[in-house]
Amino acid sequence: MRIDILSAVPSLLESPFSHSIMRRAQEKGILEIHSHDIRDYSNHKQKSIDDYQFGGGAGMVLMIEPIVAAIEKLQSERQYDEIIYLTPDGTQLKQSICNQLSLKNNLLLICGHYKGIDQRIREHFITMEISIGDYVLSGGELAAAVLVDAIGRLIPQVLNDETSALFDSFQDNLLAPPVYTRPAEFRGWKVPDILLSGHTQKIEEWRDEQSFLRTQARRPDLLK
Repeated sequence: MRIDILSAVPSLLESPFSHSIMRRAQEKGILEIHSHDIRDYSNHKQKSIDDYQFGGGAGMVLMIEPIVAAIEKLQSERQYDEIIYLTPDGTQLKQSICNQLSLKNNLLLICGHYKGIDQRIREHFITMEISIGDYVLSGGELAAAVLVDAIGRLIPQVLNDETSALFDSFQDNLLAPPVYTRPAEFRGWKVPDILLSGHTQKIEEWRDEQSFLRTQARRPDLLK
């Protein structure tokens, strides 16, 4: 899979993709992540990429010309399955969306900044709009990093144990069950006996029950 990201501040994306699982996925050649500076596509002498919004009001808007130039340049090199805009008013990100996107070959992400991007870009180029939550960030870079991480870990061979992602929270609209590791007892706090029993079927039944109970208590909306 290849993911391209258009950003006004691409340096914000360096650290999230330079460590841990995302770094290993790139080293294995399973995932390609390329960040592009929108300013590289500006025709302005000062490399400006924002301007005042028509109708007045506080806040600047990312201009249409450099973003469209960047999109069309990248589209001339490959076909994108989705062109995604990270924005607070997009569809809220869920595990099911990540599952679907992990099956794609090429994705193009556009990070909002300031008051966002010119609406005409959204109308003519964007195929999907995603929000990572009901709050506002300074820009879409952190949201893009979250999306890439959530998608990337689902790609086959990225995780050492590929079955691990299948049991994450939200995969079946349930939260993950409690987990424990050694020692089996610490300060008198003991690991549930069932997990030490070696009885695989009963352990799975216990985990299923715990997932349901945790979801019922913390996120009953997922059970509707």
